Amino acid sequence: MTALHLVRAPVAVSALARWAGERGWIRGRSAAFDEGRALHHLLNEMFGPAALRPFRLLVPPRRDRGNLYGYSARDADELSAGARNHALPDHLDVLSPERLRSKPVPGNWRAGQRLGFDLRARPVRRVDKTLGEPPNEIGKGREIDAFLLEALRGHARVRDGMEREGRSREAVYLDWLEHRLAPAAELDRAASRLARFRRARVARDKSGPEGPDATVHGALTVTDPTAFSRLLAKGVGRHCAYGYGMLLLRPPNLPAPER
Repeated sequence: MTALHLVRAPVAVSALARWAGERGWIRGRSAAFDEGRALHHLLNEMFGPAALRPFRLLVPPRRDRGNLYGYSARDADELSAGARNHALPDHLDVLSPERLRSKPVPGNWRAGQRLGFDLRARPVRRVDKTLGEPPNEIGKGREIDAFLLEALRGHARVRDGMEREGRSREAVYLDWLEHRLAPAAELDRAASRLARFRRARVARDKSGPEGPDATVHGALTVTDPTAFSRLLAKGVGRHCAYGYGMLLLRPPNLPAPER
């Protein structure tokens, strides 16, 4: 299997927003800025399609600069060399190839190995048949919040049906994650929790679907080392090309940050 590298790239967030605005992706003062879309295009243009994916941007509160972490088949030197050949000057205002750093990701995972993780994900599912009644029906094939989908399927007429069944948002999202980790790893549910949640609208060409933006802190046990390596490189769930799905690994006994 191709070697994997964990790459760090410092990012100037205000410069990223200006760059996106110049591309026409932010319209009007009240328009939301989808940093995932902007980074998707920036990284592809600088390093090549899918060269740095999945990725995660971490920005300290009230700071303009943050760090983008991503997995790549190329190390920092190779990525930087490619960017020097074809990056545009305005790209360099946002991200300097000279400041990339990387380290090899171990490929010698073993079955039974326990790892901690920090994951930002978009826990959505596809609707397999039309739900609801006109004019508010949800059409087949539409992508919606996994929590909302379960509520509509089983408790559409009972306002507190999910609560009565003990189906919290955290429980639904951990089910979603457990399914997507398998067969590569087994989720330790007792050591995992929904650390943050918000609803976010994302910009995808002409559409702007709204949905869940969830951060889960937890622990897992590797069950299939080869499949786990593939999972790290591919990401968890959908929208991995837009800042979701990257498993940031950490010691399994490290306390999760406070809510």
